Amino acid sequence: MTKILGVGIIGCGNISTSYLKLAPLFRGIEVRACADINPEAASARAAEYGIRAESVEDLLAADDIDMIVNLTVPAVHYAVSAQALDAGKHVYSEKPFVLSVAEGRDLAERAAKKGLRVGSAPDTFLGGAHQLARHLVEDGSVGRITGGTCHVLSPGMEHWHPNPDFFFKPGGGPVLDLGPYYISNLVQLIGPVVRVGAMSSIPSPERKITSEPRNGEMITVETPTTIHALLEFANGAVVTLGASWDVKAHGHRPMELYGTDASLVVPDPNFFGGKVELIGQGGEARALPEWDHALGVPNQQHNQGMMANYRTAGLADMALAILENRSHRCSLEFALHVVDVMTAILHSGESGEFIRLTTSCEQPASLGIEEAAALLNTKDV
Repeated sequence: MTKILGVGIIGCGNISTSYLKLAPLFRGIEVRACADINPEAASARAAEYGIRAESVEDLLAADDIDMIVNLTVPAVHYAVSAQALDAGKHVYSEKPFVLSVAEGRDLAERAAKKGLRVGSAPDTFLGGAHQLARHLVEDGSVGRITGGTCHVLSPGMEHWHPNPDFFFKPGGGPVLDLGPYYISNLVQLIGPVVRVGAMSSIPSPERKITSEPRNGEMITVETPTTIHALLEFANGAVVTLGASWDVKAHGHRPMELYGTDASLVVPDPNFFGGKVELIGQGGEARALPEWDHALGVPNQQHNQGMMANYRTAGLADMALAILENRSHRCSLEFALHVVDVMTAILHSGESGEFIRLTTSCEQPASLGIEEAAALLNTKDV
């Protein structure tokens, strides 16, 4: 049996560089080709990373490509993934992998008919910090989780992204763009959601791009950019989610979970690492176990300093799961439940009514210290 699955990337925008840079860190995958609706973008990425540039049709027909990584804009994730499944390729998509439960169920049917797998980002919940939080929940350090808060608040994307329009169109907005990181982490830590309620607004119907090269252009906003939601979990916990691109500054921590025995402070789920805190009733910090987790080791320089970035871990876990005939962690079932939560939040914001979820899922298997190390290549990369 082959030890490596050939990977082809469709969509050669900003996010493709993360996959192309980080894929060599992992076992089970080799990126061999890329394609884009803009052939020049594909050619540029291919030359930069030493892979082939193909048309989408040729990439889907290539015999050495087993898995497609779908990095197109959210509005066409479903269509591109369906095309890849119909061509006989496994699919791993950037988030959100679909924009409705119906689309996700259709992809599940297409995959089942051909014996294929579907996976989806985010995979940051596999990071060392978040898996330490999972360990603390599972070993009883927190007790039963009864509530929590999480906040993803910023001024927006138009200040740094070269082409930020899609962030403010249907399929964008802070819930669908950044919500996957937070909701995925909540579900992997607490379990599935059963009901949501929300309020939403569009404080600025137009936004000015201040990044280059389109400085001064205006964007018409077509999706809510401020959303406040309540999430009720199957275990009875109730968590508040605040998501906004209309906040200039704030003092909230990204995620806090409140248990019957202690509180757990979890770092930003958009990243793999960070500081986890376990705090007792009197406010004292409790000792944490030694946690030498491979996906928590800082490996990239960012504006904030050295940080852990292992995007592609979910793709590698999926490839190895296919080769080892086991379940993969960033699964369709898990991702579809997250999509259900997010779209229900948006529908609740529009209707003013609480909405009961139509999906559920099992929590993905935890990724312990040994399992994380087994994802990585042992050879120099």
